[in-house]
Amino acid sequence: MGIVKSKLLQKIYTDYPNLYKKDLEKFFDIILSEIKDSLKRGDRVEFRGFGTWSSNIQKARISRNPKTGEKVSTPEKKTINFKMSKDLFKKINNEEE
Repeated sequence: MGIVKSKLLQKIYTDYPNLYKKDLEKFFDIILSEIKDSLKRGDRVEFRGFGTWSSNIQKARISRNPKTGEKVSTPEKKTINFKMSKDLFKKINNEEE
């Protein structure tokens, strides 16, 4: 099961009731917007203790339609890579530090 933005905002609001919900939502939207803009520019985004996001350019190529077998030209596109930090890896795998 994944986590959705509304559940995450509700959890933060429960932990910090002195903050307004609309301010938390605006703050969260600003963070996500900055991450998107940075990746679009080709910059790397790093959250210490959590992980890093980076964007790569996938070259244009000739691929194959699996249903019909015909060749299809696939244009160049950007992809996003995520690499988790060592701390997050250890927490997920229940390793002691």
